[in-house]
Amino acid sequence: MAGDNKNYRPMEESIQTDLKGKMRYGDYLQLDKILLAQKPLSQEHDEMLFIVIHQASELWLKLAGYEISAAIVNIKNADFRHAFKVISRVKQILNQLVDSWNILATLTPVDYHKFRGRLGAASGFQSYGYRKLEFLLGNKNVEILKVHQETPGARDELSQLLNAPSLYDAVILRLHKSGFDIDASTIERDFSLPYESNKSVQAAWLQIYRDAENNFELYELAEKLVDIEDAFQQWRFKHMYTVQRIIGDKMGTGGSSGVSFLKKALDVSFFPELLSVRSELP
Repeated sequence: MAGDNKNYRPMEESIQTDLKGKMRYGDYLQLDKILLAQKPLSQEHDEMLFIVIHQASELWLKLAGYEISAAIVNIKNADFRHAFKVISRVKQILNQLVDSWNILATLTPVDYHKFRGRLGAASGFQSYGYRKLEFLLGNKNVEILKVHQETPGARDELSQLLNAPSLYDAVILRLHKSGFDIDASTIERDFSLPYESNKSVQAAWLQIYRDAENNFELYELAEKLVDIEDAFQQWRFKHMYTVQRIIGDKMGTGGSSGVSFLKKALDVSFFPELLSVRSELP
């Protein structure tokens, strides 16, 4: 009998089965839209893997951007408690994205090339979610807006983010408001340009690290930012290596040079002084 089978778990009487007119799991998550959004263009088995990985990554990127936007507001308001929470969450999101490349790496070169031609000009370089996250973190480039000229909504939001202070800009302003001597040119700069390392910012971080007990919130914030830098660089490296593993040195579908283009991103730092200051410690 089922009741004697240890592998049988009986239905609890309290579990709702009459869901007519009630909010259901699928309704709340709009699963009818999400689970019908996978539409392979070929009959190749592995194309479903390719689609699901990228769609899931876009959802994680959306959440990461949402959390970084919240962190910027938190830091402006000196609300370190909530800033630490959401920044820690972003680190875990990035770790999840790193793991997704391990799944995609099961796609062999032979199987990928069976459907690669169906992608046309579609490329991850066109990812609005990824670009939004990079702009929020401070890696600005006005030329990238050209890629989104056919999608006005995405282009307009990215244009706003391009000209708005990034997470690190908000942090530097917080350093200034906390009494550290920060160059005015760094605080009142053109935010559409990528951030450049500044001696006054490095000097402020050096003071904070040398007296962490009396500057604990800023010290902890610095380490949280380094966590993001670390996780993002792991994501970048895994992206580059997975692409190299699958297509070698071939050009990307969107027209980039592929692996060599991705390698250049590894030299980009969101928070340069937080790395260079370590050379001056203890």
